[in-house]
Amino acid sequence: MMQNQRWNADRIPDQTGRVTVVTGANSGLGLATTRAVAARGGHVILAVRDEDKGRRAVRDLTARHPKDGLDARLEVRGLDLADLESVRAFAERLHADHPRVDVLINNAGVLAPPRTLSPQGHELQFAGNHLGHFALTGLLLDLLTEGRDPRVVTVTSVNHRKARIRFDDLTGERRYSPMGYYDQSKLANAVFGRELHRRLTAAGSPVRSILAHPGYTATNLQTDGPTGLVSLLFGRLLRPLAQSPADGALPQLYAATAPEAAGGQLIGPDGRGELRGAPKPVEIGLPATDAATARRLWEISEAATGVRFPH
Repeated sequence: MMQNQRWNADRIPDQTGRVTVVTGANSGLGLATTRAVAARGGHVILAVRDEDKGRRAVRDLTARHPKDGLDARLEVRGLDLADLESVRAFAERLHADHPRVDVLINNAGVLAPPRTLSPQGHELQFAGNHLGHFALTGLLLDLLTEGRDPRVVTVTSVNHRKARIRFDDLTGERRYSPMGYYDQSKLANAVFGRELHRRLTAAGSPVRSILAHPGYTATNLQTDGPTGLVSLLFGRLLRPLAQSPADGALPQLYAATAPEAAGGQLIGPDGRGELRGAPKPVEIGLPATDAATARRLWEISEAATGVRFPH
């Protein structure tokens, strides 16, 4: 059906009564996703590092769409994915207030900063883009299991296809490349989403694990973190070629809401090079399908976070 009729936000099913957690929800893809889900009646928890920015984003959304009643369906909560203590505190508060979560969208990310370590000593991109989402998913899995048509959507990148995981130098202590370690984190996202699908299926879980990537989208990800040539290339020179956040969010919205979205799929744009276009299932890169890589990454991630999943 999706191939015969291009899917867009107007085709999002009614989300009334559903609870969706969106990480990095105050800007870019996360904000576009939040707006689209709330507009269809969903209750969205904006999981954001800066709660003031999250509240400003809510005020802006409600001011732009005063007749939609969005304010009653938007909830801001603090979450720093690079800090595992913050992830645990977020999960504990959510358990106290919500009996279930229907959708978790692992959207937040950081792109190509100078080498930085997280509070627990992990390279920042690996910590925030992968380990934080790994831990968050595991800590919320019981709430998701209670959800209606529950899903975990993990946002990766086309860059995962050319990446490798530097198991012998995960922190970049010996040699650090901002884009190389960004690509590593996006491959980790892809490996995680695919292995999570395998484990959930084996355990008979109702939760679907689906991957998505936005193609090339103009967001503050390209301008807030990178420095030097990366910032110049993605933040300025190529920016006019990028699609809008509303269009870039369509793959993750499809993965989060479309009845036909299947566990284990990767959803991306249907245009040339998967850089823009309507969402469709696309191929997962070979590096993300290696069973040995999945086992090793999973073991490292469980050890680093202290979070265990079903086997």
